[in-house]
Amino acid sequence: MAITLKPLHPLFVAEVTGVDLTTPVPEDVFAEIHAAFERYAVLVFPDQPVTDEQQTSFSRLFGPLETAPNFAGKALRLSNEFTDISNLDHEGKLLDPEDRLTRYNLGNQMWHTDSSFKAVRAKCSLLSAREIPPTGGETQYADMRAAYDALPPERKRQVENLVAEHSIAHSRAKSGFDSFNSDIATALPPVPQRVVDHYPGSGRSSLFLASHASHIVGWPVEQGRALLEELIEFATQDQFVYTHHWRVGDLTVWDNRCTMHRGRPYDLRQRRVLHRTTVSDVVTNYQVTMAHAESRG
Repeated sequence: MAITLKPLHPLFVAEVTGVDLTTPVPEDVFAEIHAAFERYAVLVFPDQPVTDEQQTSFSRLFGPLETAPNFAGKALRLSNEFTDISNLDHEGKLLDPEDRLTRYNLGNQMWHTDSSFKAVRAKCSLLSAREIPPTGGETQYADMRAAYDALPPERKRQVENLVAEHSIAHSRAKSGFDSFNSDIATALPPVPQRVVDHYPGSGRSSLFLASHASHIVGWPVEQGRALLEELIEFATQDQFVYTHHWRVGDLTVWDNRCTMHRGRPYDLRQRRVLHRTTVSDVVTNYQVTMAHAESRG
């Protein structure tokens, strides 16, 4: 084995050493990395001072990259292959705490799953730490497979065939942001996503939740929202959560299909700069949902 794995949590998450992501990763080494990704769902690669080009090259080994819409309608600092997880403007200066982009980014502090609001959802995200504040700004991950396994049998039966509607507008409204680019509603209409899914790669079932989930299709809106909130609260209990304390050069990879995550608050007067790439799923939950609906007539 070329890589070395060190579990960081009893249920999921492993640190990966023995590979240099600043150089091309051999096919056999990536096969080991991908197997670890399916097993642990979150991988931490320490001491990987990658450039943007090196990060995109490694990301593409997992699949095709998403492009990031300009949600807030502001000039962007990075190319659209990246989501800018920072408190900087397009000139590299600290954003005003009242800036539209700052207010949009506050939504990242809610438990969420990247791109669950897209018809082609995300397979995984890769986040590279470039500058880190002295305190705060951690990222927390929740294992949605372990949370599903821990559900009481009657709750599993209840949620097995449910479908939730996901929308970026819904999640950002919850954080007080309503200043989207004018074309976002047209480009990203609400999409249905199964609440429970099964993954052949790991052989496990998982909850699929996010702050983007608005309601349960076919249920009264408030009843569905109450269930979604209950499930998110259950799935983010301490035993299911890993908190990553960033160091410059860390790169994390997580499976969006079976984890949730959130950023933690930090002093916005301190620079925090992380670059995220996101890989599209091959078979989308939307396609599975539609096939499931058609099979039921």
